[in-house]
Amino acid sequence: MLVERIVAGDSGEEMGSNGTNGVPQERELEIGKGAEKIKIATGLSTFPVSLLAPFATLTTLDLSGNTHLSTLPKEISRLHVLKIAFFSNCSFHTFPIELAKCRSLEMVAFKSNAMHTIPEHAFPRKLRWLILTNNALTSLPQSIGSCEALQKCMLAGNRLQALPEGMARCRKLGLLRLSSNELGEVPSWVFGMPELSFLSFAGNPCSVQLQETEGRGLEEIPWREVEIAALLGEGASGVISKARWGGRDVAVKVFKGAVTSDGSPIDEMAATIAAGSHANLINPLGRLSSSGDYTSKQGLVLQLIPPSYTNLGLPPTLDSCTRDSFPPGTTLSLRTVVGILRGIASAAAHLHGRGISHGDLYAHNILLDTTTGHALLGDFGAATVYGGAGSTHDVALERLEVLGFGHLVEDLLGLLVVECDGG
Repeated sequence: MLVERIVAGDSGEEMGSNGTNGVPQERELEIGKGAEKIKIATGLSTFPVSLLAPFATLTTLDLSGNTHLSTLPKEISRLHVLKIAFFSNCSFHTFPIELAKCRSLEMVAFKSNAMHTIPEHAFPRKLRWLILTNNALTSLPQSIGSCEALQKCMLAGNRLQALPEGMARCRKLGLLRLSSNELGEVPSWVFGMPELSFLSFAGNPCSVQLQETEGRGLEEIPWREVEIAALLGEGASGVISKARWGGRDVAVKVFKGAVTSDGSPIDEMAATIAAGSHANLINPLGRLSSSGDYTSKQGLVLQLIPPSYTNLGLPPTLDSCTRDSFPPGTTLSLRTVVGILRGIASAAAHLHGRGISHGDLYAHNILLDTTTGHALLGDFGAATVYGGAGSTHDVALERLEVLGFGHLVEDLLGLLVVECDGG
């Protein structure tokens, strides 16, 4: 069937049947009534009515990448079992109020739409996970407070100058990303949210700015002294490679310029530098200097992590939302759990001593040496340099992170296998 070629499964692949390089023509769309997941990545300028056919079965709709798509029909409310809807990298300048009537909708993404307006009462009531990263929003509707199930809210890379008081009613909010906005302050009610554990607000007027923290004695390393050997990996904020510098193996992270779901890569680099060295952190060795060299890319030289280290956990799923997941069958000994928690607590205390909130104390950001049990805390993408002056907000921010650490404790205890001596 044609639908099998233009509607992607879990692999996310699209393929055209008529030489259109994977671009589905709207008149050709034939969607079966039993479809549960639909992904169309390009070629749409209007919402095809045929997407409403599987109204009784469709749970996931991904139309991200359709740069000319800007409106939704009111009939979309017929998709009454739809739980996930992605419209990132489209052209929705106004949040479509039609989604408010999708009674089962829990996760919505409108990343990078140049969106500037959200009408009151536009959000679906069952919303748990909202992604509005990298838009042009200057305000949020007071009615967001009606989203009592909201747990995860991604707002980095907008132009927000304040948060609505109504948002204080979102009492289940566990993760809030506010980096790279125009906030003069973070409202006091944010620090009193009972379940908020992961908060970031770097790159705002209320946070310590890059020039106040960069350097701190970190060596400037000219690019010409670094020899890139092999690609190790690539994430949203940058590219990591194995390299040689000063006669030793190192890692080099070159930062990208685009805003991520956590915030600006430049703020991540500033926080990594400000963090300094610690036995349970991935330590920076120097900052790459482009002065007089062939590249202007910003980057850091970091200690190279041995291959015996692996990620402790996996990112949250839709169901877990703000809590990590783990591969099936994962178990840890008591000794390992205690060692991990001691190390991460020590690293977090070190960061707080330097006025830095990590903002992302998750198992998937921890590397574990499976031979020694040693743990390293990485990924400063959600870190906030707040100064550590001891203000009421500083103390409250640190308490939020303690709650995040408590979630980590609970997660690891769930993996614990008690060893008996057989006596």
